[in-house]
Amino acid sequence: MSAVAHPSNASPTALVRARHRRRWLGVGSIYLLVLALLALGRVLTPEFWTAGNLLQIVKDVSILGIVAVGLSFITLSGHYVDLSIPAIMACSGIVAVAALSYGFAVALLAGALTGGLLGLINGLMVGYLRLNPILWTLAAMSVFDGIARWAYGGKWIYARLETSAGAAFADLYRGEWLGAIPVTVSLFLVVAMLGDFAMRQTGFGKQLKFTGAAYEAARLSGIHVQRTVMLAFLISGLAAALGGMVKTSFNMYGDVEIGLTYDFQAITAVVIGGMTLAGGRGSVPGVVGGVLVIGLLGRILPLIPGVGQDEQFIIRGVIFIVAVGVSMLALRRSGRSDA
Repeated sequence: MSAVAHPSNASPTALVRARHRRRWLGVGSIYLLVLALLALGRVLTPEFWTAGNLLQIVKDVSILGIVAVGLSFITLSGHYVDLSIPAIMACSGIVAVAALSYGFAVALLAGALTGGLLGLINGLMVGYLRLNPILWTLAAMSVFDGIARWAYGGKWIYARLETSAGAAFADLYRGEWLGAIPVTVSLFLVVAMLGDFAMRQTGFGKQLKFTGAAYEAARLSGIHVQRTVMLAFLISGLAAALGGMVKTSFNMYGDVEIGLTYDFQAITAVVIGGMTLAGGRGSVPGVVGGVLVIGLLGRILPLIPGVGQDEQFIIRGVIFIVAVGVSMLALRRSGRSDA
């Protein structure tokens, strides 16, 4: 009788190949959904597949994509979500517009430093003091929002388009490369590629995944888990800052409410993209797929007869609930007790 192969006896190469297969199967299912939505859009309107419409869909979700890629580092670490993302986006945008009088580069640096600092504060509190990430970032959102309202009296801070710095800032959202590719889409793609590289190809990314999958085991193995979690929040803060500045570029004024709903939309994209809230599993390509699903739904749902604004909110909520349910069920079947 021939011996039956057991997973524990498989070679390291076979195990790596199996992990890659599972990863691409998971990501592939997201893009099958994207293709299904594209087909539905084509059925609803012949103009859906035009290059201009498809490019506009990607442009519409590019800010969300930037924010979601940053948030995915927090989720992968096993710390769910950063509810202060809307406030970080608003503060970074306001500071950038206020600093435009010193030049475009200085404004971008000031906005990025603002988001990085607020993300770092979150990381120190959650990573080193082990505060509950949901409760802390919810409180931090209130504090950050209150500081912005106090500092600027709740007023809109307008960018001056007649200056070279103001015109360059406006091009963050309105500009195009080679007269065809929107700058904001390019920023989304660059952030996604950098995020994917950091998550898959660097020691930090591997430590982050291990920390999310088994925090205590990672700590006992010698990984500096507190620093790893802190860096995840720092990355998310920087991504939220970039998203906030691009959103402010679209409005051309700094406003404390520009980031509203981006926390929920980003975590929805992350979960739809196959990343588990319990941490330790997921990928940036999956998150990008989740962002595209949200963008396609936003364009398709209004085309369906009888689906109004209220119904769209309900449908999006149901999709999020189903995605979380599937994620938790998969974790329970794999033996993860934190599911």
